Amino acid sequence: MKRKNKILIILVVLILSASVLTVLLQRRVPGPQKITYNAFRKAVQEGEVKKVYLTDEDRIKGVFKNGKSFLTDNPRRENLKEILLTKNIAVDERAGRIQGSQIIGVVLMMSLFGVLVFTVQQNASKQMQGKPGKSPINSIQPEKSTVHFSSVAGNEEAKESIQDLVDFIQNPEKYTKYGARLPRGVIFYGSPGTGKTLMAKAVAGEAGVPFFAVSGSDFVQVYVGVGASRIRELFKKARGYGKGVIFIDEIDALGKKRDSADGSGNEERDQTLNALLSEMSGFHDNEGIVVIAATNRLDTLDEALLRPGRFDRHIEIQLPDIRSRLKILKLHAGNKPMDQSVDLEKVAQQTVYFSGAKLENLLNEAAILAAKRGGGCIAEEDMNKAFYTVVAGAEKKDRSAIAERDRKVTAYHEAGHALITRLMVPENRVSRITIIPSTKGAGGFSMNIPPDRMYYRKKDMENSIRIGLAGRAAEELIFGEKNITTGASNDLEKATETILNMVRRFGMNPKSGLLNYDVLYRNGMQQVQEEILQECKNTMDQFYREVRTLLQENRKILAAIAENLLARETLEERDLDAILETYGKAG
Repeated sequence: MKRKNKILIILVVLILSASVLTVLLQRRVPGPQKITYNAFRKAVQEGEVKKVYLTDEDRIKGVFKNGKSFLTDNPRRENLKEILLTKNIAVDERAGRIQGSQIIGVVLMMSLFGVLVFTVQQNASKQMQGKPGKSPINSIQPEKSTVHFSSVAGNEEAKESIQDLVDFIQNPEKYTKYGARLPRGVIFYGSPGTGKTLMAKAVAGEAGVPFFAVSGSDFVQVYVGVGASRIRELFKKARGYGKGVIFIDEIDALGKKRDSADGSGNEERDQTLNALLSEMSGFHDNEGIVVIAATNRLDTLDEALLRPGRFDRHIEIQLPDIRSRLKILKLHAGNKPMDQSVDLEKVAQQTVYFSGAKLENLLNEAAILAAKRGGGCIAEEDMNKAFYTVVAGAEKKDRSAIAERDRKVTAYHEAGHALITRLMVPENRVSRITIIPSTKGAGGFSMNIPPDRMYYRKKDMENSIRIGLAGRAAEELIFGEKNITTGASNDLEKATETILNMVRRFGMNPKSGLLNYDVLYRNGMQQVQEEILQECKNTMDQFYREVRTLLQENRKILAAIAENLLARETLEERDLDAILETYGKAG
């Protein structure tokens, strides 16, 4: 490597030297003197011209007898050559001689081109040769997984779906006797943080076979053929161990659909994908090697990957339900000093739509807070603070710069969210309302916790939009249309996304019908875009009017919640219940 660097340095020095020499020569060699044609004729008549070059239709170049060159216009006279020859002047009609500076310029360009070719070839050879230590695949060592299904809390359905896979890896002959073949590939799909990698490790751990973990991005390269060669390297290494689990995380990096709408293609990615497909097809039925891939977006993968014989099984790794969340919390709390005041069941109820990774992060944040406090164990106050830190960000300590009017706007905004939640969706819990700004940029928040559900109902989605619009509606109701603020930007973003999905994907609008507009777009039908936009706008306006009317009818309760927020900054669920009970609206 050092020798190659020295060669490059020498080439660079030579090129720079040639460049400097070219500039110096061009400065030393004077250009031809421009003279008029009459002056040229006079010099010819007086015998001062030694040689003339007639190589240009527009210019006459020549050399005086004193060695100086000249340049003049060419009148294109037919007998000009004859006149010059009768005056004993040498005439040259061939191309002029190349000057030394021109030669150096050519050499310079060729040297630059040579360096470029040399550099590209060296880089290409490094990539193509796959020398040890250069390719990330060569550096991968099989891992002996210590994770078992008992270490994976929740996702019981997914674990049940792959139990037979473990037995298949351990005892393939047992199944081939019945003509069954080992599923060559399994795809785990689901939201980020749900435990797809952990589940793959559990399969290898239960089967007691080596675990090869790679990422889809390891195979995405600039040079054509490099990714495909790395795929072959990986499978060759796995076959060397006899049995094993190959885990490819983020497989969508190399396995996206190849029939993109714009017709564009990527030759390197296609070759890599083809290599993966051919390697999977080349498995023997009793080989004992299975490929597990993970993705957050199953719908973006190429159909050739998903067909039987490639990735035979598609298993969803879902967000944990309340029982699974409790198991995950207990699992991660096992090695932490927990105070008796911490109720993990209550935490599990609060953490709806938390992934396994987010739950682990919650307990980790609580442990950090407890360590800072120096209390000896993780208390309930640490868990509460960690929960709101994970959800909304840490509280800002210095709030002296916040104007009183801004505090009042925030109070009514958050009171609007909380009141509409309790009036329209009483099954949702409002566990906390605060006007303390956070480090994530929020001026305050109202914590809305829905019950666990397998599916979103149309009613649920509509109510989530109404809750999102309630903050802006409260601002307009109290302060007037001219004084609404940017505080509702995130609310409007989420509401717009929800209503778009209702109309475009889920067929929940009678006017737009049961069509999936994403399919229409993929088939080139773009003219329906205006219809969707207008229908979404009309529906959103209708919801906004409903929310504003409901807030107007309950303006006294809205004011009571806001005034309590201004006085105390934070209200818990019991505080909100007390206010609503006072006004006869306990929900």
